[in-house]
Order: sequence, then structure tokens, then C-alpha cells
Amino acid sequence: MPLCILGKRPEFPDPEEAEPDGLLAVGGDLSSPRLLEAYRRGIFPWPWGEGFPLVWYSPPERCIFEPGGVTANRTLRRTLRSGAIECRVDTRFTEVIRQCAGVRRPGQRGTWITADIVRAYVRLHRLGHAHSIEAWHAGHLAGGLYGIAIGGAFFAESMFHVVPDASKVALHGLSEMLRTQGFTLIDAQLPSPWLLGLGARTIPRSEYLQRLARAIEQPVRFAHPSPPE
Repeated sequence: MPLCILGKRPEFPDPEEAEPDGLLAVGGDLSSPRLLEAYRRGIFPWPWGEGFPLVWYSPPERCIFEPGGVTANRTLRRTLRSGAIECRVDTRFTEVIRQCAGVRRPGQRGTWITADIVRAYVRLHRLGHAHSIEAWHAGHLAGGLYGIAIGGAFFAESMFHVVPDASKVALHGLSEMLRTQGFTLIDAQLPSPWLLGLGARTIPRSEYLQRLARAIEQPVRFAHPSPPE
């Protein structure tokens, strides 16, 4: 089937029509209505970089965590018990996404978190849909992650750390917080040894879409234990 070229309306083809690597569509924009519709459909933007057309993915295998299911090894348990790293929510969203954009990742040239992505997710944050979970150490931002909450689903986008274990503490804190709030799905998009080592697993797209449809209909809301930015 020919690759779908998106128009002005925030609409997407069936995610099951994606290419074998998950590529589903090209074009469109990063407006808040389009992004929210994408997440509701199990689709996410994954830009190839500045100057390239916008592309959208729905991979055949999805990496997920169960809320409360992030596992802590001995080192992480020690860090959690020490209390040296504190989790906060939505106090430095813009700084978190910019730090994530600056992370150098093995085998990756540049970053998919373009300036347009930063602006789009900052808009979603101001609308109450995007959130940052931050790890603070000695009064400084030491790591964190950001993502989107819709119903009982949280879509984790990216993370960073400048202090060892800081991003793990943020992910663990998010997982436990979502468990207590009644969330049923944490989407981690694509698997990596790092995520799988923390308790993530992969499920087929068809199963993911079924779970997603149930999760986004849940009458739960992402709590704000800290004042938003």
C-alpha cells in the first residue's frame, strides 16, 4: 500500500497499515489536536531531523511497562533508599525536554527532538497534556523524562541524566505514581536493553492497540503534586 501523505485535517490511516518497520505516514504538522489524535491511535512522530519531512510511526512490536512494574536492581534500590535524589513533577518541563534533546545516543547522529518538537510539546504541557518527571540532586536537575497522559495511559517520550541513576529514579517514581493513580499502561515505544532490564516488555501492535483503547477511556487524571511551571 502506498505511504499515506497527511493533509491539513488531524487524521491518520489505520495503524495496522504501517510499513514493516512501523513507518505509517508522512507530512502533516505538530499541532496539539493532531498530536493528541496520534497518541490516541497508537501513533507517534519520530522526525529524522531538522529539514526532513515529518514522519509518523506505529511499530509492529510495542515496548510497554505496567504501572508499578519498573524493577530496581541492587544499585537502584540503594539509591532510592538513600533519598539523595528527589522526584518532582512539572517544575522544569522545558528544561527537561531540552536536556533530552541534547543527549548523545550511541549510533544516532543528531536528535529527533527538533526545535519544532520542543515547541509542540511545550504547548501540550501548557494545555495540561504533557508532563515532566524530574530527578533532583543537591538542588540541581539531575535527570528526568517527559511524556503525554491521556486517560489511563502515559506515553513516555524521552529521558536524560547527568547524575548516575537519576533517569532510573525518575522512571521508577513515575511508575509508582501512575500505579497509585489508577493508570493501566505506560508506553515506552521502542525496546532497548536498558528498558527491558528495568522490567519493560514488548507486545504485538494488535494487543497494544486493544489495551490502549481501554486505557484512554479510563476516568483518571494525571496528578500534580508540584505546582506546574
